[in-house]
Amino acid sequence: MVRYRRNRVGGGTYFFTVTLRDRRSDLLVHHVDLLRSSWRKAHTRIAHEVIAVVVLPDHLHAVIRMHDGADDYSRLWQEIKKGFSRNMSGASPWQPRFWEHTIRDDTDLRAHIDYVHFNPVKHGWASKAVDWPFSSFHRYARDGILAPHWGTTPDEPPPP
Repeated sequence: MVRYRRNRVGGGTYFFTVTLRDRRSDLLVHHVDLLRSSWRKAHTRIAHEVIAVVVLPDHLHAVIRMHDGADDYSRLWQEIKKGFSRNMSGASPWQPRFWEHTIRDDTDLRAHIDYVHFNPVKHGWASKAVDWPFSSFHRYARDGILAPHWGTTPDEPPPP
């Protein structure tokens, strides 16, 4: 078994990409309530804060701050995937691994939050961030952190 070296910083903040095996699938948006439920259950086991998240048909991106004392984000993703897969027939739909990046500073954090929120536009799933329903962008707009028209076209870069 390959042992991956993962960076862990006590109370660290991380950017993740988690994908389905079948990159043509739309399973995540069709079963987004199941994903939410699995995530809530995982939260009771592994303390963390979701800073930003977007769920696309075949993958998701998230910026998460760990609060479990061990930064055991591998276990967090295992719990989320397991809870989601338990209700699917057949083999797990998830790729076995995930991609992670440790957030270094406030500039890096802002860049990754923007990446998360702009991702549906980048992939052509929406013409503007506000049009994609499965995103924490709506919380940011509601709280006045981002304007509702933020990231309106792929040719217009997100504001700094």
